[in-house]
Parts: sequence; structure tokens; C-alpha cells
Amino acid sequence: MDISYRWLRALAPGLELDIEALAARLADRGAAVDGIRHLADGLTDIVVGRVDAVEAHPNADRLSLCTVDAGGGERLRVVCGAPNVTEGVCYPFAPVGASLPGGVAIREVKIRGEVSRGMLCSAKELGLGTDHTGILELPGEPTPGAPFVDAFGLDDWRLDVEVTANRGDLLSHQGVAREVAPGGVAGVRLPDIPGASAADLDFVRGEREARVEGATVRVEDPDLCSRYLGAVLRGVKVGPSPAWLQARLRAAGSRPINNVVDATNYVLLELGQPLHAFDLGCLAEGTIVVRRAGAGESTFTTLDGEERRLHPDMLMICDLNGPVAVAGVMGGQDSEVTEDTADVLLECAMFEPRSVRATRRGLGLSTDASYRFERGVDPAGMELALRRAVEVILAVAGGAVQGQVADCLPRPWEPATVRLRVSRVERVLGVRVAPPEIRSLLEPLGFELEEAGEDAIDVAIPGWRSYDVTREVDLIEEIARTRGYDTFPETLGPFRPGTVPDHPLFQLEDRLRTLLSERGLFECQTPAFVPARQGDVRVLNPVSREEDHLRREVLPSLVRRVEHNWARGVRDVRLFEIATSFAAAGSGEPPVEETRLALVIAGQGAPTHWSAEPRELDLWDLRGLADAVLARGALHAVLEPGAPEGKGLVRSEGFTIRGPSGEVSGWAGRVMEGAMDAPPWAGAVWGLELGLPEEPDVMDQRGFEPMPAFPGVERDLALLVPRAVAAARVAEALRGAGGDLLAEVGLFDKYEGSGVPIGLRSLAYRLRFQSSVRTLTDEEVDGAVNGILKHLESELGVHVRG
Repeated sequence: MDISYRWLRALAPGLELDIEALAARLADRGAAVDGIRHLADGLTDIVVGRVDAVEAHPNADRLSLCTVDAGGGERLRVVCGAPNVTEGVCYPFAPVGASLPGGVAIREVKIRGEVSRGMLCSAKELGLGTDHTGILELPGEPTPGAPFVDAFGLDDWRLDVEVTANRGDLLSHQGVAREVAPGGVAGVRLPDIPGASAADLDFVRGEREARVEGATVRVEDPDLCSRYLGAVLRGVKVGPSPAWLQARLRAAGSRPINNVVDATNYVLLELGQPLHAFDLGCLAEGTIVVRRAGAGESTFTTLDGEERRLHPDMLMICDLNGPVAVAGVMGGQDSEVTEDTADVLLECAMFEPRSVRATRRGLGLSTDASYRFERGVDPAGMELALRRAVEVILAVAGGAVQGQVADCLPRPWEPATVRLRVSRVERVLGVRVAPPEIRSLLEPLGFELEEAGEDAIDVAIPGWRSYDVTREVDLIEEIARTRGYDTFPETLGPFRPGTVPDHPLFQLEDRLRTLLSERGLFECQTPAFVPARQGDVRVLNPVSREEDHLRREVLPSLVRRVEHNWARGVRDVRLFEIATSFAAAGSGEPPVEETRLALVIAGQGAPTHWSAEPRELDLWDLRGLADAVLARGALHAVLEPGAPEGKGLVRSEGFTIRGPSGEVSGWAGRVMEGAMDAPPWAGAVWGLELGLPEEPDVMDQRGFEPMPAFPGVERDLALLVPRAVAAARVAEALRGAGGDLLAEVGLFDKYEGSGVPIGLRSLAYRLRFQSSVRTLTDEEVDGAVNGILKHLESELGVHVRG
């Protein structure tokens, strides 16, 4: 938001802060100033020059010889190529020896045989715009030789104030003045308008339709337009605005157009309320209808001359023949105010912010009006804004206002009241803020306070803060902001730790983060936006056209990060991410979201060292990580050989993770080479993706267990196992049949070849039996082993190798 320092001081007469102190005050209030510019920078050498005579250049058809009065008593001959130079008109003049913005020095030169002693300047040459086709004409009757910055109203500072999306009230000079004026709201007043008098307006109210002489307003969609005011002004004379109004607009970064439009822009910049002026003669029967775009209204030409494609959900301002404006965004060409306009219908409306935002996005058109409507304008300030605009128009364009104003009010606005607890303020901020101090901090911002008990205060919210102050915590934020964040102590005060445990899913995520960090993996966060081939859910307003969907899987995002590391010469990569995947749901339903863990590993298993040969990471490293994840997370899942199809993994070098009900909950394996942009030196990339349950089991807290005092007994079993039976299933069966005495199970050998029948393989397991209360006998251990062997034979068809 561009703020004029002089305009701000006119609104806050008691403001004595210099420009630097003002910027610091705004920053303390949460509105940082991104830049400060003195509008006269580079223009101090420019003066007012009046052209007394214009003659044709004797040696050039497109040049002219001008006689310029620059205030020094001597008339100067100047060669000019602009087509709009006119006798008796004043222009910015750069005399010999002056410097233009950018460092261009003006000197006496001969152009086509004629000496030019200075230069008449365009807006572009002065750094005041992009127009270089004609000389910049000065409004009014300035004195020749006077400083240009004074004649053009440039003796001012412009502040570029950063306004956050929730503070629409700061998109006006009045809103900023409320923050910095001594006494707050009480220290703000509207400056007098030269030549203006108070407008006597009578608001004729109707719920869905309001009629006054010569104008009718009807609102057919009250959900998107809660109020619409229409004032009629007759006999206006459209033309250039006076110098003071043009200077005000330029200082705030706005371009003057004509006196009627400039008046509406003036009120927008001053009060933050967008208005629009229609040529009343172009409105069929003087009627305004606020409705959505109808059938057959597929396009509309806006004021900028562009034909826009309409959507049925877009709110339009129409007359009896069709649309004349896009509500809250821009007017149309057919009803714009021109030099031929005599009668004006002045609009002041309240549009629903989300509707304006959707329309602006749909049209690809952002304006000063839509920028403010999207963030919310003051519903209680509409009448003031309309009166102010009427006064300015009458002062600069003449005419007369029709006393009655059509006020269509289908949804009256009611101010909200929020209860504030003093004790809650102290608990949130950590310091005691007494009720008198709370009052002194909030009332200058426009809040009205009324005691509601020993610990409670009822706070009435002003209209300009009705969008962002809706809860008690919002008021507490206002207290902290106006008190000053630097007033709070830097030391932590005493606190009581919470006793409510985290959700089991959050606990599971923390355990997995700890485990993988211990294993040397780095956590990363990748964007959820992917190309269409990697997602099923399309983003309505994508960041880029190439990534306009939400990912269905997380692992491909990590693979891209491996490519990113490879492109920078990093070979050893170990990454993991806990993120959300998105799956399409039924029509009109939100996408199905699932929390997933994904990891990738690539490169060497250990740093290069002379004491050992380098070893590349392989499937067993990935398998170890998978087993550790399932164990640490208490996830009841099993690993089956073979990666599932369609996951970008080599099927023979991977495995499928199945949940308790047999459903596929994850997969892991070697990433296909065709799925990556790999350099020649790159090795294999191993990846895993696992869905995490919404309600994981709550893990029991581990207690102290003493070391066993009695020796253990070990037995080795060489088993003939069918090739279709995974080693993990055999180990699981061993544990299940071993009972409480079986303490450990470990696979230590695998053999296939001579002596082993075709279709089988030999797996050797070491079983350790142990009791914490006594020494086991051989009979007990032998009995347990016999029971295990019977179970293996009946359940899996596994036999002891002879």
C-alpha cells in the first residue's frame, strides 16, 4: 500500500513523527515499511515552463520551435518533437545544466540547424510514468520558473507499507492514520475539500429493491451483495481534476483520469471503500440489478478494453439490458464516464469477499477495488464514503446531487461483541495486564469496552476490524501488538507441563523420525504439487501449469531430490519424509488424505576408508530399515518378496508390505532406472513407502527388566522350506510356537544345491531358550523344539533337514 506522508498528516493533524520515526512506528504495529521515497528525488532542477509561441521547425516536419518562459526574464528557444505542445500551456522544463532522473545532463545543442536551450519533458523522462508520446501538461496556472515539484504536488514522501492479508483496514490512509495518530481514532479527522460543502443525503431503504427519482436498485443475490447504495448526480462537467486532487493521487501512486473517476479513487485511497461511477444515461431506465451472470452472458468487455469470459457464478452489476460491470472488480466500457457524461449514478456496495476473490481469479484481473473487497471493507463506513465521494465530485465537477439515495439493504450488518477475560490475557502473554491498561490499548483502535464482571470485558468490534477480530485470542493479539512486543520479558516464566499425551499418530511419527535419524537419514519436506501423471487430484489454482495436481505417492518426490543431489555431484543420499498423499474421492467430496512414510537410500554403505573395500547399499540395507520401521512403530505388517506393479520399482528386487488384513500398505525396492535422470556414475537407488495407520496402537511404556540370572540354552535347526514360503513367515511361526521360553530367533544360514530337493531350500535358525526364574532342563527344551517342528510341518509344510 502506497501511503502519502502529507496526506497522512492531513488526516492526523497531531502527528509530529518524521518519516523515519513513522516507519518505525508502523513496523512496531505489524505493518513493516518496505521502502521510503521522496517524490522530488532527481527533479529539483526541473522548473515550470510556459510555452508562449510554437513555430514549425524550418528543417524538420515533425519538430517544432517553442518559445519558453522559464521565469528568468529571457525567452528561451527550445526544439520539441512532441505533438501535443500548445501555446499558453505550462509544462515541466529542464534548463541547460539541469539533470534528469537517471543522470541525463541537459546542455545546449543544435538540432537540425536550430539551437535548443533546454528541454520540455514527458512523464517518462521525469520518472513519473511510462508515457513518452507527449509532453506532461501541468494542471492549473502555475507560475513560470516555479519549482516543478511544488507545482505538481511532489513535495512529499511515499511509504510502501506491507499490509498482511488479514488487515484490509490498512489499505487506506485513514486506516494507517488510526494506527499512528496521537490518541488513535480520536485523533483522526477528514481534511477539508477545497470548495466543498456538506452533502444533505436521505437514504431511502428497501430490503431487496430501493427506488428514488430516476434510479432503481435491485439485489437478487443477497448472499453475495449485502448492501448497495446508489446516488444520482446531475449536471456534472467531466474534465481534468484540479491540481490538488491530481497531486494527492500521484503522491499515493495513482494516475489521474478525470474529475469524476478521480473523486472515487480519492475516496478509495482515503477511506478504503471502492466506489464506481456509471454514466446514468447509459443505464436502461436508470436501473441497477445485482445478480449472477445469466445464460447467454458468456463474455463482457471491461473498462480496459479486454473481452472477459464470464462464468455463471460471477456476480455482475446489470441494467435491464445486461451486464454493465463485474461486481467488485471493474466496470464496463458501455457505461463508463466520459467527457459527454452529464448525469452520474454513484455506486457504493458491499460484496462478499470470497465471491470477489473467485471472480478475480476466474477473470485473471486484479484491481484496486478487488484487492480491497477480497480482504473486507468497512460495512459501517459505506454512508460516510458515499457522502465523501459526493462532496468531492460536486467540488471538482460541479452539478447537483439528488437528495434521496437508493439504499438496498437485504442483509443488515450487526456489530459483533467478543468477551475478553483478563486472566486469559495473562495466561497467553505471560505478563499481568490490568483492565485499565487493556482499555488504554484497545479504545484508541476503535474498540468499545464494557465491564461484564470481575474477570470479563465485553468488547464491541468496529466495522473496519470485523473481518480479522472475531475471537478472544484476536483481542489478546491486539493488546500485545499495541503494548509493544519489545515490552515483554525475554526470560521464560514458570509453566506447568501438559498431562494430555499426543495423538498416537504423532507419537508414531516421532518414533520413526528418531529411528531414521539414528540410522543416518536426513528428513526433508517436499512440495505436494506434482505433474498430472503422478496425481489424481487437480489443484484449482496451481502454482505452475507443470505441477497442477496433488501427489498420490510420496516416494517419487524423494526420487527427484536424489536427482537434485546427483546434479550437484552428491553421490551418497539418505532421505526420508513423513508427508500426506492425496487420492480422488467421489463427486463433490474432498480428496482422501493419508499420512505416509517414504525413504530413499543411494551410494555407499559407509564412508571410503583404506581399511575396507567400498560397499554399495543393497536390498538388504533397505530390508533392515523396513524391519526396523515396522518394529519401532509396532506396525503389524509382513514383508513379501516382489514389489507391486506400477510403483516404479524393479519387481524382482523389492518386496510388498501387507497389513494385518492382507491389504497392501506399502512397498519397497530398487527404483527403476528409467524413472530417474541418472548420471553415468550413479548407482542403484532403493526406496520405501509405507502408509501409517490413522489410529496406531498405543505403545506400552517400557519398564526396567533385570538381566537374566539363569543361563540360556541354544538349539540350531536346519529346515527344508518350500521356495514359496518366505523366511520371515518361518521366523514368525517359530516365535508363535516357541512359547514364553523362546527368547530369540535368528536366521544364520541359507543353502540351495546338492542334497536339497528341487523346489526347496535349506534355512538354518538358531533358537535361544531362557527363563528368568530357573535353569531349564534338556527335557523342557527338547519338548519345546518338538512342538515347534510339529507346528511348522502342519502350518507351512516345513521339515527338518536330515
